[in-house]
Amino acid sequence: MSDARDTATVGLSGRRLVLGVAGGIAAYKAAELCRLFVKAGASVRVVMTAAAARFIGPLTLQALSGHPVSQDLFDPGTEAEIGHVRLADEAELIVIAPATADCIARLAAGLADDLLAAVVLAGRGPVLLAPAMNVNMWENPLTQANLARLLGPAGGGRFSTVGPDRGELACGWIGAGRLIEPAEIAAAAARLLAPGDLSGRRVVVSAGPTREPIDDVRFIGNRSSGKMGAALAASAAARGAEVTFLAGPGTPAVAAGPGRVTRVPFETAADLERALADAADGADAVVMAAAVADFRPRARAAGKLSRRAAGAPTLELVEVPDLLAGLGGRRRQSGKPGPFLVGFAAEVAGGSAMDERAGAKLREKGCDAVVANDVGAPGIGFDAADNAVTVLFADGARADIPRASKRAVADRLWDLFAPRLAELARG
Repeated sequence: MSDARDTATVGLSGRRLVLGVAGGIAAYKAAELCRLFVKAGASVRVVMTAAAARFIGPLTLQALSGHPVSQDLFDPGTEAEIGHVRLADEAELIVIAPATADCIARLAAGLADDLLAAVVLAGRGPVLLAPAMNVNMWENPLTQANLARLLGPAGGGRFSTVGPDRGELACGWIGAGRLIEPAEIAAAAARLLAPGDLSGRRVVVSAGPTREPIDDVRFIGNRSSGKMGAALAASAAARGAEVTFLAGPGTPAVAAGPGRVTRVPFETAADLERALADAADGADAVVMAAAVADFRPRARAAGKLSRRAAGAPTLELVEVPDLLAGLGGRRRQSGKPGPFLVGFAAEVAGGSAMDERAGAKLREKGCDAVVANDVGAPGIGFDAADNAVTVLFADGARADIPRASKRAVADRLWDLFAPRLAELARG
């Protein structure tokens, strides 16, 4: 908790924020968030929806922010000066906490018939959403589609999210949808506004599975969703990096932040190898989060193998080139210190066994860091929303990142990597 507050103090001093509060039970936490913003030295203007005022009184937020709370799009006083446009123009960042399912849907639809939606629509700066709702509402495809619209090209690169957390919800359900702690929201706001520690850096992130064809229909694949790699790419872009995002099949889209994201799709390990040959040249960091096949069929059958053929076919496998080791080897041969090379180790056992395998991978592949996680653990394996990782560095350092959303884990990983990139650049 203290780390998040310290980060907020550094990044928020003197900044102008709009704190949007939508109508959910988590609205009471907006008071603590407002207090943290003010303590960090930010100027905070609060905008509440009518529903939010049913959960927390505006007088509380007025006392904490030191400014009148804005609620009414048709207020004859403030709107005489087109108050919603003034609020939007003055805000360096709009933070909406809680961002309810209704709020997210309204923003995705481009509505502007309440003050908060109008301020967002009239603004041009970044918007940080802290979702909070029932787990079923959060997982509903409509909510996810609305959020994806905001985070994708339609959102203009303005929107980002922090949370939600998992746990016991006010409705009695247990799952994702709980508002992440105010200190974490403040830290995320600080990262959006602080000078980008990856500005000017060229970063390559690979993500998702490979598919090695057996015939024209079937393939050898794996269960990687690409979510962790996508979170790493999004986090790097938010910190100002120019990101080349090598994306395997089914990998989520990544919206650009202050930096730029160029998506390069791949399907097979050979595709990824060719993409890396171009992208890694001149990169400051290469993060190999993709789950690359170890084996592929020796030959691809034409058409579709049929069970009606005499006997089951024999599938002969050959090794796929080790792409991570290849990157490490090329760096050693070049004699150059960069790029900063990060490997991933997806293991099915935690503890000392995972550490031992990750340490071996670190040495054998010539990486600067290896990120290890137990994909067999409930809730943090393939396709999960959360992750928990251990990071081993070539210089002997170690960091454990406890379970959190994959974006939060990605942010913490870049907190660890960014200073090392800067040191590498200094030679």
